[in-house]
Amino acid sequence: MGESDVAAQRHRVGYALQPKKVESFLQPSLVDYAKQHGIDLVQIDPTTPLQQQGRFHCIIHKLHTQQWKKHLQEFSTNYPNTLIIDPPELVDRLHNRVSMLEAVTHLQISLENATVGVPRQVVVNEPKAFDFDKMGLRFPVIAKPLAADGGAGSHELCLVFDREGLSALSVPTVLQEFVNHGGVVFKIYTAGQRVNCVKRKSLADISEERLRTLKGALPFSRVSNLGVQDEEEEGGGGAVENAELPPQSLVGELARALREALGLNLFNVDVIRDGKEPTRYLVIDVNYFPGYAKMPSYEPFITDFLLDIIIRTKTA
Repeated sequence: MGESDVAAQRHRVGYALQPKKVESFLQPSLVDYAKQHGIDLVQIDPTTPLQQQGRFHCIIHKLHTQQWKKHLQEFSTNYPNTLIIDPPELVDRLHNRVSMLEAVTHLQISLENATVGVPRQVVVNEPKAFDFDKMGLRFPVIAKPLAADGGAGSHELCLVFDREGLSALSVPTVLQEFVNHGGVVFKIYTAGQRVNCVKRKSLADISEERLRTLKGALPFSRVSNLGVQDEEEEGGGGAVENAELPPQSLVGELARALREALGLNLFNVDVIRDGKEPTRYLVIDVNYFPGYAKMPSYEPFITDFLLDIIIRTKTA
């Protein structure tokens, strides 16, 4: 069967997502574009056994309940040819902010004189017993909850400027060195072999002079209110507009290497460029099934990915 014959068929793709994710991801433009290209996106009821909801060529999901995992396992046993994007046990690795970056530390990427690594980071279980200097960290640091499962509190990040700020943290938490990076983060969206890199506003640089006036800990939501981002705000967002994207070869290689290391298809990588060493790129976060709708032309990006994997499976 040739690719044209497969593409002419209808492909049933089930999706199991939280209501907010359905609202943001399943835009009418995506549903219509997919339908025009032979893909019918069908909502799955995660409380009902999958066998009762018809056959699927592929299932995409972002649910973490034990009941859902049980339904998915039972369905996979009975219908092994249905693609599950992605296996829950592999997705779970991204729910921990230490294990999510472990794969990056093992990568050896150096292209066009640029390197990729991760910032120094440590897990803190007891702030009072934590030897900050011994760990090789220096203030400021970013404090992130260890859990990155999308639950309450998992997105409550803050900047910590001194030891007093450490004492106010909930544990367990991950302390990650803050690196000045020009107020720009590069988001590398990946869907199988399809990759797209976009620029987004990030925390602005903090000068040594400004750092001496900042105390305690400050939630990300309040950073701009205290003037840390004054310089960027005065520039009217020019930092993002003027920022040069990382080399395409580096973007493609990082996405490919992480896809293989993690065993995942749907994720994005947050990358910053070191303000002191512009050829040094740092991965600060990896997110499963991110907000693709925020990316330009996400409809063909997702649809072509689904067609890719369905056709590749049927013609294998």
